[in-house]
Amino acid sequence: MADDKLPMLAEGYDMLTTELQRLKVERPQIIDAIEEARAHGDLSENAEYHAAKERQGQIEAMIADIEDKLSRAQLIDPKTLSGDKVVFGATVHLLDEDDKAVTYQIVGQTEANAKGGKISYNSPLGRALIGRKKDDEVEVTVPSGDRYYVISGIEFI
Repeated sequence: MADDKLPMLAEGYDMLTTELQRLKVERPQIIDAIEEARAHGDLSENAEYHAAKERQGQIEAMIADIEDKLSRAQLIDPKTLSGDKVVFGATVHLLDEDDKAVTYQIVGQTEANAKGGKISYNSPLGRALIGRKKDDEVEVTVPSGDRYYVISGIEFI
């Protein structure tokens, strides 16, 4: 699994890179906080020390996770794609069962933001859309029940 490529758009890659830089700036600040808390004496009852150590562990885990994702990143530019099927990076126009138009871009897990119109290719709807064509009917089972959509268009923007 660790060798699996992780598809993502350039903006998702940039977002991870920015977060990694922020965490690496925070890292020495936490070390300083640990040293300062250690100077307060008895570590067994030192809440500041324990909180700083816990935050240090969180930061190190987050840094390792982001570095892993960046090392496995497979950048995909939707503008270079074409075709008549829904693939990673495609912007899909849908009509729901009430003929209400909704639009989603199929993105990586780190970039997903349903309210922002970006859904993960691993989400129930993302998985249901991949490989489908315009005018296909799509049924998705979500926690709130079954949802039905018709693909009204596919763009690569």
